[in-house]
Amino acid sequence: MKITDASVCPYPAGDSTLARMALEAVELGFDSIVALGEEDLQSRGLEVLRGVVISAASQKEVIRQVRKPTVRAANVVFVNAGDISFNRAVVSVKEVHVVRNIHATRRNAFDHVAARSAADHGTAVDISLVPIIQYRGRRRQRALQRYADILTLQRRYGFPLTISSGARSILEQRSVRETRGLCALFGMTGAEVSEALSSIGRLVEPARPVRVVG
Repeated sequence: MKITDASVCPYPAGDSTLARMALEAVELGFDSIVALGEEDLQSRGLEVLRGVVISAASQKEVIRQVRKPTVRAANVVFVNAGDISFNRAVVSVKEVHVVRNIHATRRNAFDHVAARSAADHGTAVDISLVPIIQYRGRRRQRALQRYADILTLQRRYGFPLTISSGARSILEQRSVRETRGLCALFGMTGAEVSEALSSIGRLVEPARPVRVVG
Protein backbone atom coordinates (compact mmCIF):
# COMPACT_ATOMS: atom_id res chain seq x y z
CA MET A 1 0.00 0.00 0.00
CA LYS A 2 1.00 3.61 -0.54
CA ILE A 3 2.69 5.50 2.29
CA THR A 4 0.60 8.60 2.99
CA ASP A 5 0.93 11.74 5.08
CA ALA A 6 -2.69 11.99 6.22
CA SER A 7 -2.82 15.79 6.23
CA VAL A 8 -0.82 18.77 5.06
CA CYS A 9 -2.05 22.36 4.79
CA PRO A 10 -0.65 24.00 1.65
CA TYR A 11 -0.96 27.65 0.63
CA PRO A 12 -3.14 29.66 1.17
CA ALA A 13 -3.90 27.97 4.52
CA GLY A 14 -0.18 27.32 4.95
CA ASP A 15 3.06 28.88 3.75
CA SER A 16 4.20 26.44 1.03
CA THR A 17 2.48 25.63 -2.24
CA LEU A 18 1.01 22.21 -2.84
CA ALA A 19 3.50 21.61 -5.64
CA ARG A 20 6.44 22.33 -3.33
CA MET A 21 5.01 20.18 -0.53
CA ALA A 22 4.40 17.33 -2.95
CA LEU A 23 8.01 17.41 -4.12
CA GLU A 24 9.20 17.46 -0.52
CA ALA A 25 6.95 14.52 0.36
CA VAL A 26 8.52 12.45 -2.40
CA GLU A 27 11.99 13.26 -1.07
CA LEU A 28 10.86 12.24 2.43
CA GLY A 29 9.67 8.80 1.31
CA PHE A 30 5.93 9.29 0.79
CA ASP A 31 3.81 8.07 -2.10
CA SER A 32 0.81 10.32 -1.45
CA ILE A 33 -0.47 13.16 0.71
CA VAL A 34 -3.88 14.42 1.81
CA ALA A 35 -4.17 18.16 1.18
CA LEU A 36 -6.60 20.11 3.38
CA GLY A 37 -8.37 23.20 2.10
CA GLU A 38 -7.00 22.77 -1.40
CA GLU A 39 -9.12 22.97 -4.54
CA ASP A 40 -6.42 22.70 -7.21
CA LEU A 41 -4.78 19.30 -6.84
CA GLN A 42 -2.41 19.68 -9.77
CA SER A 43 0.98 18.35 -8.75
CA ARG A 44 3.75 16.20 -10.13
CA GLY A 45 5.17 12.88 -9.12
CA LEU A 46 2.81 12.26 -6.23
CA GLU A 47 -0.75 11.15 -5.59
CA VAL A 48 -2.69 13.98 -3.94
CA LEU A 49 -6.01 13.42 -2.21
CA ARG A 50 -8.40 16.17 -1.23
CA GLY A 51 -9.24 16.27 2.46
CA VAL A 52 -11.95 18.20 4.26
CA VAL A 53 -12.36 18.80 7.99
CA ILE A 54 -15.73 18.98 9.73
CA SER A 55 -16.08 20.76 13.07
CA ALA A 56 -19.43 20.05 14.67
CA ALA A 57 -21.10 19.79 18.06
CA SER A 58 -23.39 16.85 17.32
CA GLN A 59 -23.75 13.78 15.14
CA LYS A 60 -26.79 15.39 13.53
CA GLU A 61 -24.69 18.36 12.46
CA VAL A 62 -22.00 16.06 11.05
CA ILE A 63 -24.61 14.20 9.01
CA ARG A 64 -25.88 17.52 7.67
CA GLN A 65 -22.37 18.67 6.72
CA VAL A 66 -21.34 15.46 4.95
CA ARG A 67 -24.16 16.08 2.48
CA LYS A 68 -22.60 19.34 1.29
CA PRO A 69 -21.13 19.20 -2.25
CA THR A 70 -17.69 20.32 -1.06
CA VAL A 71 -17.57 17.49 1.45
CA ARG A 72 -18.93 14.92 -0.97
CA ALA A 73 -16.21 15.89 -3.46
CA ALA A 74 -13.43 15.16 -0.96
CA ASN A 75 -11.47 11.92 -0.94
CA VAL A 76 -10.98 11.93 2.83
CA VAL A 77 -13.45 13.32 5.38
CA PHE A 78 -12.09 14.22 8.81
CA VAL A 79 -14.10 15.18 11.89
CA ASN A 80 -12.59 17.00 14.85
CA ALA A 81 -12.97 14.92 18.01
CA GLY A 82 -15.24 16.10 20.80
CA ASP A 83 -16.59 14.75 24.07
CA ILE A 84 -17.25 11.10 24.80
CA SER A 85 -20.83 11.01 23.51
CA PHE A 86 -19.90 12.85 20.31
CA ASN A 87 -16.97 10.53 19.57
CA ARG A 88 -19.05 7.42 20.21
CA ALA A 89 -21.66 8.67 17.74
CA VAL A 90 -19.52 10.14 14.98
CA VAL A 91 -17.42 7.03 14.32
CA SER A 92 -20.59 5.33 13.03
CA VAL A 93 -21.27 7.96 10.33
CA LYS A 94 -20.39 6.09 7.15
CA GLU A 95 -19.13 9.17 5.29
CA VAL A 96 -16.55 9.93 7.99
CA HIS A 97 -13.13 8.41 7.40
CA VAL A 98 -11.02 9.83 10.24
CA VAL A 99 -11.49 11.36 13.70
CA ARG A 100 -8.73 13.91 14.30
CA ASN A 101 -7.35 16.17 17.06
CA ILE A 102 -7.84 13.41 19.61
CA HIS A 103 -4.89 14.83 21.57
CA ALA A 104 -6.96 17.94 22.35
CA THR A 105 -9.78 16.03 24.06
CA ARG A 106 -10.18 15.02 27.67
CA ARG A 107 -8.72 11.71 28.72
CA ASN A 108 -11.19 8.88 28.08
CA ALA A 109 -13.14 11.01 25.58
CA PHE A 110 -12.41 8.16 23.16
CA ASP A 111 -13.22 5.03 25.13
CA HIS A 112 -13.74 1.32 24.55
CA VAL A 113 -17.27 1.90 23.23
CA ALA A 114 -16.01 4.36 20.59
CA ALA A 115 -13.08 2.06 19.83
CA ARG A 116 -15.29 -0.95 19.21
CA SER A 117 -17.64 1.07 17.01
CA ALA A 118 -14.73 2.57 15.07
CA ALA A 119 -13.43 -0.92 14.40
CA ASP A 120 -16.87 -2.11 13.29
CA HIS A 121 -17.30 0.84 10.91
CA GLY A 122 -13.70 1.09 9.68
CA THR A 123 -13.28 4.63 11.01
CA ALA A 124 -9.73 5.73 11.77
CA VAL A 125 -8.22 7.87 14.52
CA ASP A 126 -5.49 10.26 13.43
CA ILE A 127 -2.15 10.65 15.16
CA SER A 128 -0.97 14.18 14.48
CA LEU A 129 2.75 14.84 14.84
CA VAL A 130 2.10 18.53 15.59
CA PRO A 131 1.80 18.21 19.41
CA ILE A 132 4.80 15.86 19.57
CA ILE A 133 6.99 18.31 17.65
CA GLN A 134 5.66 21.70 18.72
CA TYR A 135 4.37 21.26 22.27
CA ARG A 136 6.61 21.46 25.32
CA GLY A 137 6.52 20.32 28.93
CA ARG A 138 3.33 19.01 30.49
CA ARG A 139 1.26 19.87 27.44
CA ARG A 140 3.43 17.59 25.31
CA GLN A 141 3.34 14.83 27.91
CA ARG A 142 -0.45 14.96 27.98
CA ALA A 143 -0.57 14.57 24.20
CA LEU A 144 1.82 11.62 24.33
CA GLN A 145 -0.33 10.00 27.03
CA ARG A 146 -3.46 10.49 24.93
CA TYR A 147 -1.75 8.77 22.02
CA ALA A 148 -0.56 5.94 24.27
CA ASP A 149 -4.16 5.46 25.44
CA ILE A 150 -5.39 5.38 21.83
CA LEU A 151 -2.69 2.87 20.93
CA THR A 152 -3.78 0.59 23.78
CA LEU A 153 -7.36 0.67 22.52
CA GLN A 154 -6.25 0.15 18.92
CA ARG A 155 -4.28 -2.94 19.83
CA ARG A 156 -7.32 -4.37 21.58
CA TYR A 157 -10.07 -3.47 19.09
CA GLY A 158 -8.23 -3.08 15.77
CA PHE A 159 -9.61 0.19 14.41
CA PRO A 160 -7.41 1.94 11.81
CA LEU A 161 -4.90 4.65 12.66
CA THR A 162 -3.56 7.37 10.37
CA ILE A 163 -0.52 9.57 10.90
CA SER A 164 -0.35 13.18 9.76
CA SER A 165 2.38 15.78 9.87
CA GLY A 166 -0.16 18.63 9.83
CA ALA A 167 2.60 20.55 8.04
CA ARG A 168 1.87 24.10 6.92
CA SER A 169 5.21 24.43 5.16
CA ILE A 170 7.97 22.20 3.84
CA LEU A 171 9.92 22.95 7.02
CA GLU A 172 7.30 21.10 9.06
CA GLN A 173 7.13 17.97 6.90
CA ARG A 174 8.81 14.89 8.35
CA SER A 175 10.35 11.84 6.74
CA VAL A 176 9.04 8.33 7.19
CA ARG A 177 12.10 7.57 9.34
CA GLU A 178 11.51 10.62 11.56
CA THR A 179 7.85 9.67 11.86
CA ARG A 180 8.81 6.25 13.20
CA GLY A 181 11.07 7.86 15.79
CA LEU A 182 8.43 10.33 16.94
CA CYS A 183 5.72 7.67 17.22
CA ALA A 184 8.07 5.44 19.20
CA LEU A 185 7.87 8.05 21.97
CA PHE A 186 4.41 6.76 22.91
CA GLY A 187 5.07 3.11 22.15
CA MET A 188 4.27 2.50 18.48
CA THR A 189 6.39 -0.17 16.85
CA GLY A 190 7.88 0.24 13.41
CA ALA A 191 5.37 -2.23 12.02
CA GLU A 192 2.47 -0.31 13.56
CA VAL A 193 3.74 2.95 12.08
CA SER A 194 4.01 1.35 8.64
CA GLU A 195 0.47 0.03 8.96
CA ALA A 196 -0.86 3.44 9.97
CA LEU A 197 0.98 5.25 7.17
CA SER A 198 -0.60 2.91 4.62
CA SER A 199 -4.16 3.00 5.97
CA ILE A 200 -5.52 5.96 3.98
CA GLY A 201 -5.67 3.90 0.81
CA ARG A 202 -7.76 1.26 2.53
CA LEU A 203 -10.09 3.89 4.00
CA VAL A 204 -10.95 5.57 0.70
CA GLU A 205 -11.20 2.50 -1.53
CA PRO A 206 -13.36 1.33 -3.12
CA ALA A 207 -15.97 3.88 -2.08
CA ARG A 208 -14.05 6.85 -3.43
CA PRO A 209 -11.63 6.55 -6.36
CA VAL A 210 -8.33 8.30 -5.78
CA ARG A 211 -7.31 10.91 -8.33
CA VAL A 212 -3.81 10.50 -9.70
CA VAL A 213 -2.37 13.84 -10.71
CA GLY A 214 0.88 14.78 -12.33
